[in-house]
Amino acid sequence: MSDGTQRRIRIGIDTGGTFTDVVAFDEGDGTLVTTKTPSTPGNPADGFIAGIEKILGIVGATGDDITAVSHGTTVATNKLLEGKVEALGFITTEGYEFMLEIARQSVPDGYGNSYFWVKPDRIVPADRVKTVGGRLDFTGAELRPFDEEGAVAAARWFKEQGITTLGVCFLHAYANDEHELRMREILRREHPDAIVSISSEVLREYREYERSMTTLVDAAVKPNVSRYVTNIHQRLDGFTGGRPIPFYVMKSNGGVLSADEVVHQPITTVLSGPAAGALGAALIAKVAGFPKILTCDGGGTSTDVSVVLDGEPTLTTEGSVGAYPSKIPMIDVVTVGAGGGSIAWLSPEGTLKVGPHSAGADPGPLCYAKGGTQPTITDAHVTLGRIPPHLLGGEIPLDVEAARRGIEALADDLGLDFERCATGILEISAWNQANALRQVSVKRGLDVRDFMLTTFGGSGSLLACRLVDILDLAGVVVPPNPGNVSAFGLLTVDVKNDYVQTHVTKESALDHAAVQTIFDDLSERGRRALDKEGFAADTHRFVRTVDVRYVGQAFEVRVPAPEGIVDEAYAAAVADRFHTEHRQLYGYDFRGDPTQQVEWVNLRVTGIGPITRPEIQRLPRNVRHDGGQDVHVPDATVREAVSGRREVCFDAEHGYLTTDVYDRAKLRAGDQFSGPAIVEEFGSTIPVHPGFAVRVDDFGNLVITKEDAR
Repeated sequence: MSDGTQRRIRIGIDTGGTFTDVVAFDEGDGTLVTTKTPSTPGNPADGFIAGIEKILGIVGATGDDITAVSHGTTVATNKLLEGKVEALGFITTEGYEFMLEIARQSVPDGYGNSYFWVKPDRIVPADRVKTVGGRLDFTGAELRPFDEEGAVAAARWFKEQGITTLGVCFLHAYANDEHELRMREILRREHPDAIVSISSEVLREYREYERSMTTLVDAAVKPNVSRYVTNIHQRLDGFTGGRPIPFYVMKSNGGVLSADEVVHQPITTVLSGPAAGALGAALIAKVAGFPKILTCDGGGTSTDVSVVLDGEPTLTTEGSVGAYPSKIPMIDVVTVGAGGGSIAWLSPEGTLKVGPHSAGADPGPLCYAKGGTQPTITDAHVTLGRIPPHLLGGEIPLDVEAARRGIEALADDLGLDFERCATGILEISAWNQANALRQVSVKRGLDVRDFMLTTFGGSGSLLACRLVDILDLAGVVVPPNPGNVSAFGLLTVDVKNDYVQTHVTKESALDHAAVQTIFDDLSERGRRALDKEGFAADTHRFVRTVDVRYVGQAFEVRVPAPEGIVDEAYAAAVADRFHTEHRQLYGYDFRGDPTQQVEWVNLRVTGIGPITRPEIQRLPRNVRHDGGQDVHVPDATVREAVSGRREVCFDAEHGYLTTDVYDRAKLRAGDQFSGPAIVEEFGSTIPVHPGFAVRVDDFGNLVITKEDAR
């Protein structure tokens, strides 16, 4: 700054498959600035640094002005989705060497699929599993001592085989970690090059298969995440000549963690990118007065959907990434291969398919003119006039003719005219997204008709109106700068650490003092972690939850637990919440039935270090003074916002319609208009179909509803 005053700039940066989104927050004046830059799949760190440089140039700041950087990364996600797990070893309790092969007796899409489903390869082949003698019971008491000689032999075997990434999971280690800690000591002595994850540090929870898989996934992604995070951290510090810049990485649970700690907990980042988008959308919608929303984050490669209740995304511990279950707290996100780069292709049966294969950022869709050979969703949009012949406000011109030739060739193969083929591509994509939205809503007992849909990401809003039709949603909320909502979300989240301890006990036999001790121990672990992150003791927050079930049930329901001392009244309050949640999920409960006992299973504590969130600014209204009062004049700004007209095809039956194009930057709060319309801004385009109405709310969100619903 010209006066020499030190600025304080926080940056959120989300790396996607096609673009890297960047948001800068000036803590001094509260301004937010957004931009995008092409991702660099070959080395994501290059796109990351390019994004930092670009945003600093826009806001007129230097590296010395950066106070913190928060990052959403897909390094762990992509590694698991691609199934590219390097040589991995597994050490477990003697007699349990086939735990991974047995797995769980479950078949995707029901047992009717048993004849066709092929069991996927195990994350660790049976010949890379070694066992060690020693046994604990479920209370953690030692039944047989740890076999030191067997442990040494296992360590030396892995060293001889050149297997340097190992997961260790002993039976009942959640109750007593002594055997696992001793195993790690021996590995460090006998095989010092090995990267080791132990289950008692990754997931202190019962169910041996899930705990083993989670530990092995943690080990599998640890080298990649560590290299990536360390590389970026070093390059960030280069902006300041060596001054360390606080660097946070988004976690799957909806919090962030310092890069120094993330390298020790890499599995916590497996849904890093999608989690940030869900949180950003949740905050925006809550401020706008929509506490119940579905989120739709559309990118170049995929679309991520989630559900938000009372302003908070729902969490699950039953998630998976690709073929690998990961039993860690994560925002409940469903991903479908339907992004702007998803390829339209002809199946061997002669039918039109869209995705999951993607052209990505390189070579990208045909209209990118970078060597793409197959038509994509983006190509269909641009040839139908739904997006302009350029991206990022003109920074990236699009070759409309190349896109048209590609879709025409596909149309000829299908025996369709051009418009039916192009709209068919988009219709298939819309149904793919709708099915994903059903998975997070209808399948969980929620009525989608009560929900607004919040669309964001570069391509998230392109099919919004069609999704309203398919799902009969209440409407759509499109935030300002929708392409940067994930990056914005990174600036809104607190530091979070989750801790769990299995404690299976019937409510009638609950030792209140023992439960209190476990809660206190978990809170103390959280307190130490927050102290290490630099949060003052008086800012620490702790949230308790309990996994509860009826005796005899196989799986649990997580319910919030109150603060305070654990006593009989405390246990009764938890049981009451469980009965209520069970009825909401399954349609029944056993409240008041003494023959159906409640059983506590897992105790959980989340330690939270709060950060200062950017305030969502109100949009100015276009007003005139009339009798001493400000009266909104909507037509004035609506007319001024029309930047042109073009022919757009919304439906093959009705052909092309002459459609007004609106410059979103010129719209003001209170403005209203109806479709057909196209709303354009720097990083996104919103097609408004005929029969839909748009209202600009006080925060600049576009609220889109059916005209007959207004």
